[in-house]
Amino acid sequence: MGARTTIHDVARAAGVSVSTVSKAVNGRYGIADVTVQRVLDTVRELGYESSLVASSMRARRTGVIGVLLADFEPFSAEILKGVGAAVHDTAFDLLAYSGSHHGAGDGWERRSLSRLSGTLIDAAIMVTPTVVSPGTEIPVVAIDPHTGRADLPTVESDSFGGAYAATRHLIDLGHRRIGFLAGRPDLRSAALRDAGYRRALSDAGILVDPALIKVGRYELETTRESARVMLGAPTRPTAVFAANDLSAIAVIDVANDLGLRVPEDLSVIGFDDVPEASRRARPLTTIQQPMRRLGALAAEMVFTLLSGGELEETHVILPTRLVVRATTAAHAG
Repeated sequence: MGARTTIHDVARAAGVSVSTVSKAVNGRYGIADVTVQRVLDTVRELGYESSLVASSMRARRTGVIGVLLADFEPFSAEILKGVGAAVHDTAFDLLAYSGSHHGAGDGWERRSLSRLSGTLIDAAIMVTPTVVSPGTEIPVVAIDPHTGRADLPTVESDSFGGAYAATRHLIDLGHRRIGFLAGRPDLRSAALRDAGYRRALSDAGILVDPALIKVGRYELETTRESARVMLGAPTRPTAVFAANDLSAIAVIDVANDLGLRVPEDLSVIGFDDVPEASRRARPLTTIQQPMRRLGALAAEMVFTLLSGGELEETHVILPTRLVVRATTAAHAG
């Protein structure tokens, strides 16, 4: 041959982009097997051997899937169990990495991915991430992203439908003054639970009373203070829907401090169905979201991407389920 074969020659002959050639010869994810084979056949035909030698220095697979968490709390712990179960019978190991010390909402995920990708992990699962575009070449799947659908594959639960079912349950029990302890305003799933609560009241012909809505932000002390204000009011609610189980448990603790009996004086329902919800002396009525399934499904999506396959669905919403236990009862009035 005359002039040395370049990557542009390979791309032109194979009918693909230069970036596709690069990914194919470097073993990156996201390229169909048939395309990889066509590129490699073209490489051999054109004598692109010198570049193939250079590509032997490509980043090796680490055999590790990273799970990036803002914090290790019950929801994240259940997600991790689901990912762990999916990874168990594979050749991959699991690395859980918390960026809680970076602070929420500042894009710590992007910095963490930059630090971990290509050296410690082959792919990442981000739990409640703040970023919509991670800016990395490794496969990334997001669970319950702040902004909802993003520029990457996502998995979440039906927060709106679950909140609607929770509020409808209280309405069906005869409650009309139903309080809502909201979660973090910056988290889309929390906003959807707020919307589901409001829609259920509206559909039942019940006016939304702003005095019955308080923000707990999923923070224990903030939730307790909001619950004290709500339950200490002269016209307190007869039932409360809290945006997650830990907030619901905090509401029950405050109710007990104020001398209110649950569920005789106050019905309480949560969201998540974390293990503690069913282990309490009076088990918590809640909306069960499939947390372990969220983790397992995210892991399965990552495996598909790592193998060069295409996802059947890139944005998956899993159903939730009402679990009636001992903290809700018919309104005595």
